[in-house]
Amino acid sequence: MIANPSLIQKFSQLLFDERRTKVMGVINTTPDSFSDGGINLSPDVAIRNGLSMLDDGAHLLDIGGESTRPGSVYTNIEEEIRRIGPVISGIRSQRPDAIISVDTRRVAVAQAAVQAGAIIINDVSGFRDDPELAQFAREAGTFLIVMHMLGVPRTMQQDVHYESFPEDIFSFFEERITSLKNIGISPEKIILDPGIGFGKTFDQNLTLINRLDQFLKLERPLLLGPSRKAFLGKIVEEPQPSKRDLATMAAVSMCVSRGASIVRVHDVKSAVQVCKVTDAILREKI
Repeated sequence: MIANPSLIQKFSQLLFDERRTKVMGVINTTPDSFSDGGINLSPDVAIRNGLSMLDDGAHLLDIGGESTRPGSVYTNIEEEIRRIGPVISGIRSQRPDAIISVDTRRVAVAQAAVQAGAIIINDVSGFRDDPELAQFAREAGTFLIVMHMLGVPRTMQQDVHYESFPEDIFSFFEERITSLKNIGISPEKIILDPGIGFGKTFDQNLTLINRLDQFLKLERPLLLGPSRKAFLGKIVEEPQPSKRDLATMAAVSMCVSRGASIVRVHDVKSAVQVCKVTDAILREKI
C-alpha cells in the first residue's frame, strides 16, 4: 500500500515553502471531543465541516477517531476505523487534491486511512505505542508527525515532571529522529510537534511557545496545536473550549512568530487570516 505520490509531492512543496505558515484544520470524529463536544460524530457532518475548512483556506486536514484528551483511554480499533474511514474517503471523493492527515496511534487504523486517501500519519505517542506503525509509514511513503507526550493520555497530566524543560523534549526529538532514520525513514518526511497540553504544566505550555525557536536547530518543520487548550482557558478565564478561539488566535500568532511551519486549529478561517498577517509582518511584505 503506497500513499498517493502526487499528493506526497504536493505536500512536500507546500511544507517547505517558507513564505507562508500552513493551517491544519481539526476534525475529531469522537463523541467526547474536548473541543467541540462531538459535533463531527456523524460522517456526513464531519465531511461537510472538512470541506468547509478547505473552502476557508485550510492547507490540510487532520482527522482522528480517538480522543486523546487528559483522562481518555484507548478506543476499540474497529470503532476508530469506522469513524475515520468514511470521512477521509468522503472528503477525498469531492476534493481529490485534499491533503489529509490521520491522527492515530495504531497501524491498522493508519492502513485504513492511507487506503482511504490520507498521506500523513500524526501519532501523539511519537511512534512509540505501536512498533509496526513507523514501519508502515516507511513502506507507504507517508509523512510522519512525531508528537511529544509525557506518558499516556489517561495519566499525562497527573504527575508532570521533567529533569530539564524544554531540553528533555529536544532530546526526545533527537532520539526519535535517529530511531526513525535507522529504519529507513527520510528526515524529509518528519514533522515535529512539541505537544502543547500533553503532559505539560500551565507554565510549560507558555515556555514551549515562547522558546519554540530552540527546536529549529533540529532542522525539521514544527507543528503547534494550541487550539482551545486548557492553558488558554486559564489565561482568559473561559471554561468552555469552544469559546477560546480568540485566545487561540493570539497563541497562533506567537507560534508563527517563533517558527511554526504548521498550526493545528479548529477555527480555520480566523487562523488563515492571522497567519497571513503574521507572515506578512515577519517578512515585511504581502
